[in-house]
Amino acid sequence: MNAIGPIEPGEDTYDHEAAAPEPLRLTPRRLRHRRTAIAGTSALILAAAGVSLYLTRPQPPPGPPAPWPSQSVSVTYTDEMSRPRPGERNFTFAVRFSQTSGPPVTVRRIAQPSAALSVDTSPRTPFTLKTGTPRKSIITMHIRECGEVPRNARLPFLEVTLRNTRANERQSYILGPEYANDLSAALTAACPRTRAS
Repeated sequence: MNAIGPIEPGEDTYDHEAAAPEPLRLTPRRLRHRRTAIAGTSALILAAAGVSLYLTRPQPPPGPPAPWPSQSVSVTYTDEMSRPRPGERNFTFAVRFSQTSGPPVTVRRIAQPSAALSVDTSPRTPFTLKTGTPRKSIITMHIRECGEVPRNARLPFLEVTLRNTRANERQSYILGPEYANDLSAALTAACPRTRAS
């Protein structure tokens, strides 16, 4: 009978005694090496587990976003407006900036809407506001053209540009009836011949 298949060894073709491995003798030096290798491997496994736990730890939810700058800053007139004499083109007044909460806010610009007037500030812009630390700003109003000044404006306001970590905003602050009255009186004193606009 012909068959195709693997060739099988015949009897007595294996040396059973030669095939048995010689028992490994653990000398003190080999024991030291084995212990060092086991300790090093264990330390690596523990370090990897620690890093894995650190990287997969639950993250706290993010805090609330910073408030809009205009929501945390107030501007108040301090009743300190100078009275110019007829023909004088400059007068000053003071406002107080306060911040109620949030990260610092930068006051980038202070202006007013009339083309007939311009302002300078002390301290100069930009300056920074911090929660709980109000800042006083002295504003010098310059009259460019008497015939165009809005002396009887009912709700005059200042345009203030504010910036914090959340946004950059331009906000109009109405400083109240005392500011409106004092501003009208100062403009009338400086420009007595100008008709009310």
